[in-house]
Amino acid sequence: MNIAKKKESVKIFLGNSDFLIFSIFLLVTLIFVSFLYPDLIIKRDNYIEGDVATKDIKASQEILVHDKEATEEKSKQAIDTVLTVYDFDDSMSKTVISRINLAFDEIRGVIRVEKLKIKKDVASDTNTSTDSDISISTSDSISPEVEIKINTYLDIIWQLKDKFEEILGISINSSEYKILIQEEFTNQISDIIVKVLQQVFESGVVANKEILLREYERGIILRSMGSKSEKIIKNVKMLYGLDEAKERIRTIAQSLISEMKKNNGELVIEFAQKLIQPNITINRHETQERKKRAAESIKPILYKIKSGEMILREGERVTKVHTLKLSALNQQTKKEHIITTSSGTGMFLLFMFVIYYSLYIKGKPIKNQTKHLVFIATIISIIFLLTIFSASFSKALAPNLPFLISESSMFLGIPVASGSMIICLFLGLDAAIPFAVVMSVCVTFIFEKNNFIFLIYFLLSSSMAAYWIRCCRERKVFIKAGVKLAILNASLSISISLYSGNLFDIDFVWNLFFSFMGGIVSGVITSGLTPLMEIAFGYTTDIKLLELANLDQPLLKRLMIETPGTYHHSVIVGTMVEAASSDIGANPVLGRVCGYYHDIGKLSKPLYFIENQTDCKNKHDKLAPSMSSLIIINHVKYGVEIAKKDKLGKPILDAIQQHHGTSLVKYFYEKAKDLKGEDNVNNDDFRYPGPKPQTKEAGLVMLADVVEAASRTLENPTPSKIQGLVNKLINNIFSEGQLDNCELTLRDLHKIAKSFNKILSGIYHHRIEYSEKTADGKKKNESTDPQQPKQKKDTNTEAKKKSSDSLKRLGM
Repeated sequence: MNIAKKKESVKIFLGNSDFLIFSIFLLVTLIFVSFLYPDLIIKRDNYIEGDVATKDIKASQEILVHDKEATEEKSKQAIDTVLTVYDFDDSMSKTVISRINLAFDEIRGVIRVEKLKIKKDVASDTNTSTDSDISISTSDSISPEVEIKINTYLDIIWQLKDKFEEILGISINSSEYKILIQEEFTNQISDIIVKVLQQVFESGVVANKEILLREYERGIILRSMGSKSEKIIKNVKMLYGLDEAKERIRTIAQSLISEMKKNNGELVIEFAQKLIQPNITINRHETQERKKRAAESIKPILYKIKSGEMILREGERVTKVHTLKLSALNQQTKKEHIITTSSGTGMFLLFMFVIYYSLYIKGKPIKNQTKHLVFIATIISIIFLLTIFSASFSKALAPNLPFLISESSMFLGIPVASGSMIICLFLGLDAAIPFAVVMSVCVTFIFEKNNFIFLIYFLLSSSMAAYWIRCCRERKVFIKAGVKLAILNASLSISISLYSGNLFDIDFVWNLFFSFMGGIVSGVITSGLTPLMEIAFGYTTDIKLLELANLDQPLLKRLMIETPGTYHHSVIVGTMVEAASSDIGANPVLGRVCGYYHDIGKLSKPLYFIENQTDCKNKHDKLAPSMSSLIIINHVKYGVEIAKKDKLGKPILDAIQQHHGTSLVKYFYEKAKDLKGEDNVNNDDFRYPGPKPQTKEAGLVMLADVVEAASRTLENPTPSKIQGLVNKLINNIFSEGQLDNCELTLRDLHKIAKSFNKILSGIYHHRIEYSEKTADGKKKNESTDPQQPKQKKDTNTEAKKKSSDSLKRLGM
């Protein structure tokens, strides 16, 4: 129960809340202000370089002009002066040399120890002194024991190869290591390697010299990583690339190894080339930071313009400096007037929307107000955006055309009138005229001059366009209205030319052309947007209704073939509703279509409805009254399902659902009471679920449905009997409260009864009698209408006799 109450509260809020209405208006206002901002809030002098000034422009106040391009150019120059920073690792040479000395000293130390052991062994074997050196190479003069010791020594030295490579940080092959063993890792080799590397490292080695050579003309900054000292290197070619460093090693080593063995010299060169590595690397982060600081150090370049100073003279060609000053002037003006001007504009538009709502919607019996408001806001936004686009396009296109066309001429072709035409189609002329006023005022804010002329032009054009489209029941009405509007626009353009004094100017021709095309385009746009609005908001236009009223519609053909009685009944009901709708101000087309389709639910079980039974057998005779009542009531449910499936539209669907309201199926209710007793029958089981009719058209369908069905039971349907029956049935329906929600007044009911009498009397009118002879040669009078009484000389006598013999067939 609480959930239902909450849903109902939300529904009431959405349907009637002043806050929601204000929010819709505020949203549309914000759209206007935001899109109008460039031309509405600030009136700017928009010139581009090369234009010719059309008026003098002076500075209204003292302003500072920031020359961004000059500032950016100066910043770029400052950035270009910053040299690329390279880091010089001055500790790398010491690190490599220390590794060389350590590696060789390690092996030499082992050699000294092992040689000392061998000398002692040799001395003990030969009884000689150990002061003299011995060769570690095997010899025939050495005893086998000594040779074994020497081999053991060599094995020890070979086992130290991995450690030697690890200390140096390079790999060496076996032949190179063997030479070192033979030379006993002499100091001469390590010293030459050190000298060569020192010279190359001091000159500097870079990993990628190609990048370095890009700085050939400017030079670089070489920063020591140890001392943080810097120096500028102009001749970057003096620094070695890695390949150049290896060649330099060979050159330097050639002069130092002349007295060495050839193999030893190659060993020195090979070792040095393996040990060399870059000690100069580019520092990109530091370089970028220095460029950033250089750019930030540049102060903006400003020009000071005094108040009253002439910025641009009429007829002067606009230069780059002029555009710079105009931009600064517009920007300064924007900062000072943005708040007050935009607020005033927004309030003005908001007041217009509120007044329009108050005059058209508030206080009027209009259902679905929220949907209508959203629809109106959508059309306003669409037309406004279309106007903004057209105006902007005209302003951009006019100066670039090979022939002269003024912006004002192009503005006359903007299809503003299409908004009022769409509003008139869905909401009527009384909503379209105030809409035309609001829209005309709004769109004229876009134009910088002649606002009053454009206001009158669009107001007259939009109002007449809505008037010409008000009775749109065919697609060609769009074109007709567009042509009429085009002629009106052309006539108004002549008035504008006379007012402006341009009657014999080239603008006169362009005014005629664009105003005429504006009318045609308005009709085309209205024709294109109408189906979209029907789908988006669930509206049903007279055009769609006329399509549904075509008796060739598949659904009506099914009704005619499968349920001929119901089809005939529906056609008559549609005719009656259409006639009565015209008398009470309802929609005749909608009423006729609702009458045609109100009983389509009988397609589900056609033979359970007496008008479709042709063999005089009533299927309800074998059913319980409750089951019969359920079948009869369910034709409304089936009708709604069929209407949804065939997308007949919400108004027709509502009429199907509401055309019986909450009335009682009296025949089966009375039958159930006769069988079970009044106390054992719940009348709610024999009532239609409703709801009651909510519109005039739905109420008319209910009345016509009951009256037409009951009129068939009249045995002698004279005009007086028809009138009495119609009045009685309408009074009963009114007394039951079935018409409480459909806005039908007593005056309307009187007009409806009068219209129904006229239609039914026309259907059951008297026909003349024709004389024919019988088989025995006597004349016999016979009427062409078996339902009508014969003409009698003694009317009162025979009328009484007929009345006493008549049978009542109500409900059968």
